[in-house]
Amino acid sequence: MASSRKSNSADLRGAVAASLRPSLVPGSNLLLGLSGGVDSMVLLDVLTHLAPSMRFSLRALHVDHGISPNSGRWAEFCATACRSVGVPLAVEAVDIAPYRALGVEGAARQARYEALARQPADFIVLAQHRDDQVETVLLQLARGGGVRGLAGMPASRAVRGSSARLLRPLLSVTRTEIEAYARDRDLKWVEDESNANLALRRNFVRARVLPMLESVFPALRAAIARSAANLSEAAELLDVMADTDLATVASDDALDVHGLRALGEARSRNVLRRWCELRNAPWPGSARLLEVLRQAGQAGTAAGVAVNCRGWTFRRYRGMLYLDRDAAFRSAPFREDWSGDPAVPILELGGILRFKPEAGRGLSVARLHSRAVSLRERHGGERIQLDSRRPHRTLKNLFQESATPPWRRHRIPLVYCGDELVCVPGLGEDCEWRASDEEPGLIVSWEPFR
Repeated sequence: MASSRKSNSADLRGAVAASLRPSLVPGSNLLLGLSGGVDSMVLLDVLTHLAPSMRFSLRALHVDHGISPNSGRWAEFCATACRSVGVPLAVEAVDIAPYRALGVEGAARQARYEALARQPADFIVLAQHRDDQVETVLLQLARGGGVRGLAGMPASRAVRGSSARLLRPLLSVTRTEIEAYARDRDLKWVEDESNANLALRRNFVRARVLPMLESVFPALRAAIARSAANLSEAAELLDVMADTDLATVASDDALDVHGLRALGEARSRNVLRRWCELRNAPWPGSARLLEVLRQAGQAGTAAGVAVNCRGWTFRRYRGMLYLDRDAAFRSAPFREDWSGDPAVPILELGGILRFKPEAGRGLSVARLHSRAVSLRERHGGERIQLDSRRPHRTLKNLFQESATPPWRRHRIPLVYCGDELVCVPGLGEDCEWRASDEEPGLIVSWEPFR
């Protein structure tokens, strides 16, 4: 029996190590999503044993969704378990109310991933396993998912809102193997009472659909896992094609509408899907992407063509397609004094204003010291003289000449010295405030959040 226990432990640890090894380097910082269930408790045990030999540091995060009356007890259990093995644990309570439109499961998942993304780490490690993968594929099939959806959960992917990468080192391991490891190691875990609620679709698939299918197809789970792996390869090839097509239709941060139409419907939808992914925008779904392409292909160049998707909007302007996060409503105009910081995040306008020192270019540092410098939003009617040979001109005309989309113009911060407009990022500096040759200057640029 002892040799069997040792074999089970070694096999599972070996599978996790093999999955992690291609991604990790010595000194990597890992963050484990710890629910307290058997899957994450097994992964905590495995990672604790692998950390010394693989030379990574390990922390854990328990997310309290506030759904179960037992959630406080689960957080205490995780804290005790982590103390016993010397793993630092953070506990974060989240509010799922803003995501209720996604359903209880979807809302909890969204809040959980956002909480994980806020933690500093090189890698975020989750304990989903092969049986979770099978359930995911079946649910995606029931929803009419495409190649990416039917590929299931990737073993590795980027994390929206974080520089960390998400890893799932148990995807090749079955639930039976995990539970056997937990018994062999005498591990303790908590049971989520919601797992017995068959009104939740994943639970229904697990308890009713899969056993019925397995009565006819005994090797069903392994077969579905293989299909998911094959479709994952197909999804990677679609990404390669999308990146190639993007290179032909992208210009700065917009897409050429005529170039998209020349690709045909399937490839243009693939490009839009990839474009959303690269910009950290939510996946709109096939039907919504078709509507984007239909509206973008209409005659005319008006900026009024718009398709909204979960806080983001596709718009067409002068033959180009743009994708921007919707502006937050503000009851008061934006204004902020500048204290000399090289980078100023402006959440109200959705970006970062940067001041880069450079001799002989940009705003004169000496002149800026003459009065207080402030950052303000546009109201309309502002004028600036960019060329000493020409008179002052309105920002409206200058934005039109630069082909700046109308909806972006009010989200570009203006730089004032005293009450004089001295710089408009993207357009330039007032000629009276420009640095002379070899004089210390500041180049001002605006970077919207992506």
